[in-house]
Amino acid sequence: MDTPQGKYLWTAKVGEKGQIVIPKEARTLFKINPGDTVLLLGDVDRGIALVNYEGYMKFAEEILAAGREAGNDA
Repeated sequence: MDTPQGKYLWTAKVGEKGQIVIPKEARTLFKINPGDTVLLLGDVDRGIALVNYEGYMKFAEEILAAGREAGNDA
C-alpha cells in the first residue's frame, strides 16, 4: 500500500502510568524536543491528535489577529 505524500504512521505503547514515547522519527520531523509542551486534541468519534503547543498557539493567534483586522474593515 502506498502512503500519501506527507502522511505518516507510527505506533506507541502506553505504559502503566499512561505515558507514551513519541517515536524519534516523529519528534525529529515535527521538531519536538525535550521540555517542549504538546497539546492533545480529543474527539470522541475521531480520536486523539497530538500537536506542538507553540505552533498551535501561533496558528490560533494568527486566526484571532485576522479576525480583529477583518472587524476593523467593516
